[in-house]
Amino acid sequence: MKSNQTKGPAKRRKGGPGRRPIVSITEHQRRTLREIRDFIARKGYPPTIQELAEILGITHASAHAQVNQLVRKGYLKREPRKARGLAVVREPEDEITDLVPVPILGRVAAGQPLFAEENIIGEVLVEGGTASRGRCFALVVDGDSMIKADIHEGDLVIVRQQPVAESGDIVVALLGEEATVKRLYIREEKIELRPENPKYPPIPIGPSEDLRILGKVVGVRRLDPGRRATTNAS
Repeated sequence: MKSNQTKGPAKRRKGGPGRRPIVSITEHQRRTLREIRDFIARKGYPPTIQELAEILGITHASAHAQVNQLVRKGYLKREPRKARGLAVVREPEDEITDLVPVPILGRVAAGQPLFAEENIIGEVLVEGGTASRGRCFALVVDGDSMIKADIHEGDLVIVRQQPVAESGDIVVALLGEEATVKRLYIREEKIELRPENPKYPPIPIGPSEDLRILGKVVGVRRLDPGRRATTNAS
């Protein structure tokens, strides 16, 4: 005998296998995520919690709470015991922007056109907002000279092509026939390319040095180990 009892509304599933559930995000959290993403695009590394608090105009504790919520909801990932251990792993679904293909360059030789066909070894998709600010290219990092800036061997650096940069920028520079990723340091008549690893000394640039700035690092992508390639951008 069938029951005449009215059934209540069925519970909504959180998501089937292989599907990620939609997780709501507040306007404050949306702004926090956007500021972290923009900081990484400008500097090439994530902000500390204190830097984030200053950008947002909130307390350190409030910024920490915002980050914790974004980590819990799957928008951020945090590497433990690192002051700059934040990484954006997901965007709000209503803010996903168009992706633009950017060429990945291999060995860049002096005197050779930057985007010569023989230099291009593949492509990577980059957010349109980053690529729209100028012509971009990417290089796979070989070496550990920039680990304190959270740029590791096998990472892909996204570079905005430009012939000049400011002191403090992370740049891709061409020294002779070798491309290198370093932080540019300029003080009066002194110019250096500085690694972000105490194992390596700064590289002084004298008047006779053949130095060319190829571009400024505006982003970093961590590739899967199986997909990593090697170039001379150490």
